[in-house]
Amino acid sequence: MTVRTLLLTGGGLAALLASIAWAVTIGPADISTGDVWAAVAAHLGLGESTLTPLRDGIVWNLRMPRTLLAAVSGAGLAVCGAVLQSLLRNPLADPFVLGVSSGASTGAVAVVVLGVGGGAVSLSAGAFLGALLSFALVLLLSHTLGGSTDRVVLSGVAAMQLFSALTSFTVLTSADAETTRGVLFWLLGSLTGAEWGQVLLCTGVLAVVLAVCLGYANTLDAFAFGDEAAAGLGVGVARTRLVLLSATALLTAVLVSCAGAIGFVGLVLPHATRALTGSGHGRLLPVTALTGAVFLVWVDTLARTALDPQEVPVGVVTSLIGVPAFVAVLYRGRRRT
Repeated sequence: MTVRTLLLTGGGLAALLASIAWAVTIGPADISTGDVWAAVAAHLGLGESTLTPLRDGIVWNLRMPRTLLAAVSGAGLAVCGAVLQSLLRNPLADPFVLGVSSGASTGAVAVVVLGVGGGAVSLSAGAFLGALLSFALVLLLSHTLGGSTDRVVLSGVAAMQLFSALTSFTVLTSADAETTRGVLFWLLGSLTGAEWGQVLLCTGVLAVVLAVCLGYANTLDAFAFGDEAAAGLGVGVARTRLVLLSATALLTAVLVSCAGAIGFVGLVLPHATRALTGSGHGRLLPVTALTGAVFLVWVDTLARTALDPQEVPVGVVTSLIGVPAFVAVLYRGRRRT
């Protein structure tokens, strides 16, 4: 299994690097893979760029940060889904089961439509604050109801419905047609306008959260046998659940604030990866991260080029791909049982 894991990880890293280099070349402007490497090397101080300022700007300022943000977002959402499905013992759990996405949507709409913050708060900051508020509500509800896994899920559903209703009410009563279209595009997931600052922020949070989750890999394996069995093995169930729920909520909040609500990545990719790695989280989490990164890089490439010059929200494409894939996973599980 160690050799298999190394092969899967090495193959995933190679596929991710190749995907990023190739995806950056795809678009209206004729950019080659050599141009991509030349621009990257020049900006890293490894040589002088031979590209014109226009072509260099297309690679370094437009396509590269967008592609990298797609990779980081895919990796983060997939890891969060894998952790939550094990932690809550629910195969339908995904990063948005905690109501984080709905809270982020409400925060973003409050900034864009209602002007909350008086211009001092950006859309991303408003989305992040809304996500944290929603997660705090979920923690409060689940704690007062007993703190079990089903109570966490039900609290997340309640928070999701509440903030979804607040978002819809705000848009319908306060937004004009143009603002509504822009907000709707963001709510469906969009990597348009990705910046290097967002890439660095999301990458840093992903690295920290992934390290924390890997540190709890054996503990997550114990949760597969239930809370009582995990406690019998010496696991602090309540503390572990709080730490991992907080870590995944933080990562989801950061990703949603930068990329919008991109569904099905955290729901489908962990199931597909388990077929390759098994259920051990020391193997599952890193391979899931790489799988999610490669997947979203190509989904975003398809979203921005399929109907060129019109762009399709990334969340729409992930749903169109994710629904049949998830149905296939369900049928595969049925045949096994």
